[in-house]
Formats: sequence, structure tokens, C-alpha cells
Amino acid sequence: MNNRYLVSRERFIAATPKVIFELLATPAMHSVIDGSGTVRGAQPHGPKRLSAGARFGMEMNVKVDYKILNTVCEFEEGRRIGWRHFYGHVWRYLLEPATDADGLQGTLVTEQWDARAVRGKVFLRLAGYLQRHPGSIEATLGRLDRHVTGASGAAK
Repeated sequence: MNNRYLVSRERFIAATPKVIFELLATPAMHSVIDGSGTVRGAQPHGPKRLSAGARFGMEMNVKVDYKILNTVCEFEEGRRIGWRHFYGHVWRYLLEPATDADGLQGTLVTEQWDARAVRGKVFLRLAGYLQRHPGSIEATLGRLDRHVTGASGAAK
């Protein structure tokens, strides 16, 4: 499998894994932390909190409005959550307790877009996902940081 189709970024956030996981496991909060500008909100008929195998829909917009159904395919309470939709790529978050250089306790949050198992990768390249996702993931991690810490200019 080609690692070119795994986009991964990490950030230390001064919050516990539990606090961060609760936000990630709540579909209604995904639009709040989305750094890509494409996630509009959770569909109202889905679960309030995600669990292994849960199916949830999101309202999206990439030049046009559309809806997408996701299935939680990776789930370890407080540590790992990932979901995939029909095309097969996975969005995942990995949470590790960590201490920064100043001794501050928090979490090393890794966000990944994993399309290594997807067929038709040429579409992903042509659509520009490989170029856009690194910046979008970094923006999402920044928004996540600001949301859970309340910091207006949280450091990267």
C-alpha cells in the first residue's frame, strides 16, 4: 500500500484524552471543529454519541450540498475513533496521553485521512484531496485545540 494516500498530522493539546474523545464521538460537534469548511452538520436521525459500528450521516458541501453516511470502523474508548463512508477512505483520530516540553499534561492528537485501501485512487489525486487534506487537517486540529482549551491562539 502506498503511504502517499495516508495524510497524517499531530498536535499536542492541553486537555485529557477523555475530553477530546467525547467531542470526537459527538457527530453534532464535527462541524464546529472542521477545518476544511465542508462539514455543515450532523443529520438529526443519527446517534448522539458514536460507538463501534454506529452509522451516522453528515450534511456536507464541496461546491454543492450533499449528504454522506459514515460507519464507525475503529473504536477504542478514549484512544481511537475512525469512520469510513462508501468510497472506503477512513478518517481517524488517535489520542495518546502526553506531556509537552514545559511539563504540561495533555494529549497528542493524531488525525489521519487514510485512503490506502481505496480503489480508483486517481480520482482522489484529480480531485485535489492529496493537496488539500494536510492543511485542512492542521486547521481541524487547531480548531479542536481552541474548542477544548478555550485558547484564542493555541500554539501548534
